Amino acid sequence: MTSPVFTEAWLDGADGHRFYSRTYPASPTPKAVLIFVHGFADHVGRYQQFHPRCAQRGITVFAYDMRGFGRTALDEEHRSPDEAYGKTDRSVELRDLEWWVQHVRRTYPDVPIFVMGHSAGGGLTMAFATRPSPPPEQETLSMVSGIIAQAPLVGLTHPTPTVLRYIARVLSRVAPTMSIPAPMPEERFSRDPKAVEALVNDPLRIPRGTTRGLLDMVSQGAEMLEEGYKRWPKDLPLLMTWGTVDEVNCPKSGVAFFNKLDLKDKKLVEYEGAYHDLLHEVDDIPDKVTEEYIAWIESHLSTRMAS
Repeated sequence: MTSPVFTEAWLDGADGHRFYSRTYPASPTPKAVLIFVHGFADHVGRYQQFHPRCAQRGITVFAYDMRGFGRTALDEEHRSPDEAYGKTDRSVELRDLEWWVQHVRRTYPDVPIFVMGHSAGGGLTMAFATRPSPPPEQETLSMVSGIIAQAPLVGLTHPTPTVLRYIARVLSRVAPTMSIPAPMPEERFSRDPKAVEALVNDPLRIPRGTTRGLLDMVSQGAEMLEEGYKRWPKDLPLLMTWGTVDEVNCPKSGVAFFNKLDLKDKKLVEYEGAYHDLLHEVDDIPDKVTEEYIAWIESHLSTRMAS
């Protein structure tokens, strides 16, 4: 009997919050574990092509629907009582990611851990490596052998007008969990009509957020560009990928962060003419991106193993 492609579990994360998770196990034993962090209003169920490919190549994938999104937010039977769609903030997201890094280390004590984030999740993974104070603790960060940032949010291609940012800042202080629209035109994500149609019809994808969560998400890049890049660990490898015609996140901002890093082991790969969601793009781009990620992980298996 063949093993299932993935296993589902509802796990207690930081502060006992309930999270929906998937594990794509490599058999018989993994050469690495990849922790996958999805984007804003995203969920792990969208990556059923990429995650099994990793597992087939010996890389176990652990993925979770972030607090406030996906089934973690919308599953009425299993979700935490205080859940609400989009209810999150950067400090909570960092604490959650730290919890899952520690969880994976306990589950796979002798296997290299990599963290990959897409879009807002990519911005989170880079923030994870550049915080001036915990979370994460340095001990937790040292457990990570490398970071993959796919089209990470450093700046938006179409920035929010200044007056709206001011209003959001005020609201985030007086009504941090207030839900507001956050339009995301699906045609900006991919040139593949089927991928765009899937986004439009996805019941787990809701273009809304809370004032605190949205403000934290779009404000993080300025700090990383001004000071955060200086705190990136010298021995923590980075792979960053972009579509050159990304209409969601701004490639110039992301590349500016990349160029500022005083880091020998960093790699930037750009896909000419591609949009935002590289793993759901046209032609052979998803295959090329997947092979890039797997090869990069394989080349860094012994780079930064924590004791």
